[in-house]
Amino acid sequence: MHAEPLRTAADLAITYLDEIDEAPVFPTVSPEDLRAAIDGPLPTGPTDPSDVLTELARDVTPGLVRSQGGRYFGFVTGGAQPVAVGADWLAAAWDQNAFSYVSSPAMSVVEDVTERWLLELLELPAGARAGFVTGCQMAHVTALAAARHRVLTDVGWNVTAEGLFGAPPIAVVTGDRRHSTVDRALRLLGLGTGALRLVETDDRGRVVPEALAATLEGIDGPAIVVA
Repeated sequence: MHAEPLRTAADLAITYLDEIDEAPVFPTVSPEDLRAAIDGPLPTGPTDPSDVLTELARDVTPGLVRSQGGRYFGFVTGGAQPVAVGADWLAAAWDQNAFSYVSSPAMSVVEDVTERWLLELLELPAGARAGFVTGCQMAHVTALAAARHRVLTDVGWNVTAEGLFGAPPIAVVTGDRRHSTVDRALRLLGLGTGALRLVETDDRGRVVPEALAATLEGIDGPAIVVA
């Protein structure tokens, strides 16, 4: 029952990747034609699973950007290696609720081991902790939330219990060429973009150390640095 649609998906994926070096990098189909192919009335009955996958690939592939190919020079988008794609398929097939050891012992141990490997690779302290997130946006949200908790705890404010109303203001120091996800994270976390203290950067987007030091000296209160 499950084998046929999975084999269909594998065949479709392999065909797509085999054509990655010859197919157009950016779609040539018009938005109108793409919508006409994908859109349609809501189905009123079941469809064979393999047919669903085949039709999905047929209608969607013309509108795909082949960002994993060697001719793509757009956004900073990493191309997944075949082994990573295969591991992703396995993870989907295993379908684990991986939030704790109780719900998935194997996934809990895999996360612990991967965290240790990352700390070793990046030469970070063994006592540091890592979190696995969906991308740049949630990385900034998670890191800034942790930093917010720490700097407010240091001045005697329990943000977990008391929230942000009446809390000491926090300055968020970052470069003037920061990623846009920093601003969105500040809005999501209730800190607001008014908390930003922008620091001069060089021609490669790196914070100028002297400018950072001068900015920090002028802050009287909790501060977070997004380097």
